[in-house]
Amino acid sequence: MRPATAVESVLRRGILAAADNARVRCFVSAHGLRLGAARFVAGETPDACVRVLRGLNERGLHANTTLLGESVHDEAQAAAVVVAYESLLARLVDEGLRANVALKLTHLGLELGEELAYENVRRLVARAEALGSFIRIDMEQSAFVDATLGIYRRLRDAGLASVGCVLQSYLYRSERDLEALLPLAPNLRLVKGAYLEPPDVAYLRKADVDAAYVRLLEASLAGAGYTAVATHDERLIEQAVRFAEQHGIGRDRFEFQLLYGVRPQLQLELVRRGFKVLVATPYGPEWYPYLMRRLAERPANALFLFRNLVRR
Repeated sequence: MRPATAVESVLRRGILAAADNARVRCFVSAHGLRLGAARFVAGETPDACVRVLRGLNERGLHANTTLLGESVHDEAQAAAVVVAYESLLARLVDEGLRANVALKLTHLGLELGEELAYENVRRLVARAEALGSFIRIDMEQSAFVDATLGIYRRLRDAGLASVGCVLQSYLYRSERDLEALLPLAPNLRLVKGAYLEPPDVAYLRKADVDAAYVRLLEASLAGAGYTAVATHDERLIEQAVRFAEQHGIGRDRFEFQLLYGVRPQLQLELVRRGFKVLVATPYGPEWYPYLMRRLAERPANALFLFRNLVRR
């Protein structure tokens, strides 16, 4: 993202404060999807999500989907999430959709124990592989990076290939993590990073985050794996295109990933240029925290939602 203006910074702080306000949570939870949140979330149910995914496919876009939620602290709840994802994986294949799954390990019980999360995600990756599908393990806060990459390595060591992970360019450690992963020819999504991190673990300046992103991007593309370039930053997108062309890297070695509801015309333009574009399309009843993050990241999204509130 570009640096925020003073007005945008104030708006962003207001959004984050509103996210903690019980009355705001209640109102947005009750009316938010109808009033504009559906721009960023594909409904609350698998049926609603499938309709959105089909529409994306019809426009030449690929997709992944996520059952929204994280930080599960009950084994039974984590088990229920696994069952929901098993059903979703089968549904995506049965519907013939060009879509896969992305998930968070804290949604599968990581905070209850690394072994529990490993067994839950191993079950899902094995199911995805049997169905000819794929699972992306999302990256969460810096406190979970070691466990997440460790679980990814264990899955690959167990012979499971239909799985990828994520690196965040704002973390100082990510270049070292990439270097360690490259011998696996990994399927990696590169993002800038969306969590609030302290300055001892993460770059704070946009210019530093962007520069680190370029270093990760070029090193990943030059490696033997597959790179998902996940950004709405057109300068970084064009850098990926130039680097690939200059080094003879085929378009079957990378794709662009953008968020559902964000820069849809850019998504279609990239498709018209012949690139694979995947749209990250979450769904589920736990959409409120996700919406608040989207609003805080880009004030234009907040203005869109607020205009719909006024038109009520």
